[in-house]
Amino acid sequence: QVQLVESGGGLVQAGGSLRLSCAASGRTFSTYAMGWFRQGPGKAREFVAAIRWSGGNRYYADSVKGRFTISRDNAKNTVYLQMNSLKPEDTAVYYCAADPTDNGLGYDRYAYWGQGTQVTVSS
Repeated sequence: QVQLVESGGGLVQAGGSLRLSCAASGRTFSTYAMGWFRQGPGKAREFVAAIRWSGGNRYYADSVKGRFTISRDNAKNTVYLQMNSLKPEDTAVYYCAADPTDNGLGYDRYAYWGQGTQVTVSS
């Protein structure tokens, strides 16, 4: 099995930046795509970004494109989400997830989820 632990969340003012990290353990030799999702207050969980094992394919929701960057360091079994120009509407619990099919774009393909880390952006 795979365990995922997010870190790096916190409170920032609008326009600020945060970098989230997701450390994976377990069957990390597998070529999993990794994704970030978020769930704001009273909202459904939504896709934020994804990256395939090679790092050569990255995908972003339109709402974060140009502001967020997903990356990974397979040697460290870690995926990152650099969040710049944060807005109050980015406030949410952010979750990382692993897709064993190395696709990254199908919600049902994500088999493993972290507990989440809170990001709060004040206005």
